[in-house]
Amino acid sequence: MADIYLISDYGKLYKNNRVFNFLYPDGTVSKFFPHNTQRVFIIGNIEITPEAFKMLMHNKIEVVFLNKNGLFNGKLVFDDSKNVLLRKKQYDKLNNDAFILGWCKNIIEGKIRNQMVFANRIKRKHKETTQLQDYVNSMKDIIEKLETATTTNEARGYEGAASRMYFGAIKYAILPHWAQFNGRSMNPPRDNVNAVLSFTYTLLNHLIESYILSEGIDTYVGYLHTVEYGRKSLIFDLMEEFRSPVCDTLTVTLFNLGVLNPDDFRTIDFSSSDDEYPLEPMEEEEDNVSTRKGVLLTKDGLKKVIEKFEAKLEETYYYMPLQRQLSYRKIIAQQVAHCKRVINDEESQYKPFEVK
Repeated sequence: MADIYLISDYGKLYKNNRVFNFLYPDGTVSKFFPHNTQRVFIIGNIEITPEAFKMLMHNKIEVVFLNKNGLFNGKLVFDDSKNVLLRKKQYDKLNNDAFILGWCKNIIEGKIRNQMVFANRIKRKHKETTQLQDYVNSMKDIIEKLETATTTNEARGYEGAASRMYFGAIKYAILPHWAQFNGRSMNPPRDNVNAVLSFTYTLLNHLIESYILSEGIDTYVGYLHTVEYGRKSLIFDLMEEFRSPVCDTLTVTLFNLGVLNPDDFRTIDFSSSDDEYPLEPMEEEEDNVSTRKGVLLTKDGLKKVIEKFEAKLEETYYYMPLQRQLSYRKIIAQQVAHCKRVINDEESQYKPFEVK
C-alpha cells in the first residue's frame, strides 16, 4: 500500500472508470489505483471532484490536507475503533502513576540513547570540537539521573535538558555555509534547517497516527505528553524514539549531500502575509506569529523532502524483537502494535526502538 502525494496549485483530482486521475495545471495527468493506495496527501489548492471523493470514501483511503506551505490543515479518516474494552484500559492507566512513570522513563531513555548515537557520529567527524564531547558526556549523565527519577515531571525535565545538548551538537553536523540552525524553533520555524525538521516531523506524525488508528487505540491518550484538550498525546509519545534516526539524520543528509539548495526555501513575514499558517501537529502551543518571520520550504523543496522521506522509510534496520531486518516503516508499525499489547496488559512495559 502506497502513500500518494499530490503537490500542485490548482490541480484537479478526478475519477476515470475505477482509477484516480490527477490533472496538473500544465495539462499532464498522473494516475493511481485505489486498491493499492493507503493514504493521499493533498498539498496546495487542489480540487477534488465529487466522484473522486466518493471513491476515496468507498475505499476508505485516508486523506491528509496540508496547505501550500506543507503545514497541517485537516484529515479525512474512517471508522472509529469498536474496541471499547481496549480503550477503557488505555483510560484506566491514566490513574496508574507507577505505569506512567515507567512509560515516561523508558521512552525518554530510548529517545536520548538514539540522540546519543547521532551525536557520537557527529563527534567522530569533528574530533577537534571539544564541545561535542561535553554534549555527549552531559547526555550520559542525564541518562544516569533519569534512572533515579521519582516523578514524571522530573523525567520530562531530563528529556528537555538532553534535547538542548543534542540540538547543540546537530549544528556541527550541517556543512553548507548557507544552512542556518540556531537551535530548535517551530510555529514558525525560523531558519531553513528547522523548516525541514518541522516538515519531516509532520510527515512522521501522520504516519504514526494512521498506525495507531488501525490498532484501535485512542490517539488523544498518551502518558509522556500530558492529556490536554485537542492534543493527540499518544502520537507524540511514540514519535520520540524515531525523531533522531528517521527525521534528524535525514534532514542533515539533505543539506550535506546537496539535495536541498537555497532556492528551496522562502522567508515569510506573517505580520504582513496572508499565507495560511494553521497549527502544524506539534505538542507545544503555536508561537504568536503576528510579528514573526518564518522560513518555509517551496513547492520544489517539499517535493524533494517527501521523496527522500519515503525512501528513508524503506531503509532497513535490524529489529531486535523479531531478530530480523525490517524497513523503518514496518518498525514503526511494529512499535505501535507493541504499544497496543502493553495497553492491553499482554506485555508489561513499553520498550522503545533503539539504534546502535
